[in-house]
Amino acid sequence: MIRYPSTSIFAGAALAAALAGSAAAHHGWSWAEADQIDLKGTIQSISFAPPHPTLEVRAEDGVWRVELGNPNQTQRSGFVEGQAKVGDEIVATGNRSEDRNEKRMKAVRIVVAGKTFDIYPERIKTN
Repeated sequence: MIRYPSTSIFAGAALAAALAGSAAAHHGWSWAEADQIDLKGTIQSISFAPPHPTLEVRAEDGVWRVELGNPNQTQRSGFVEGQAKVGDEIVATGNRSEDRNEKRMKAVRIVVAGKTFDIYPERIKTN
């Protein structure tokens, strides 16, 4: 008698592949513009919770969500809990959302209290 794998195994594999694809899209750069900007403001909140650390930054034009790298990448840059606090001035360099109605950016570098943290050093563009 020949046995075939159950369809539930295939369904589970397909679901895992679909979820992996959506996670990659969420954490990738496809939503961000190619050009980089500098965002200057004041830290309103800091989160080191998964899937990646984020900052809420009050700038002249409102509050921005600044996404950093995954926890390991952010930690390798030296930006760990205690390096910044609510109320600190910050300059974030990165790629803003292609949707101009969304105040969101993926930071490649942040500068807090004169200390520079290169989150994605290979992506930093210099003029």
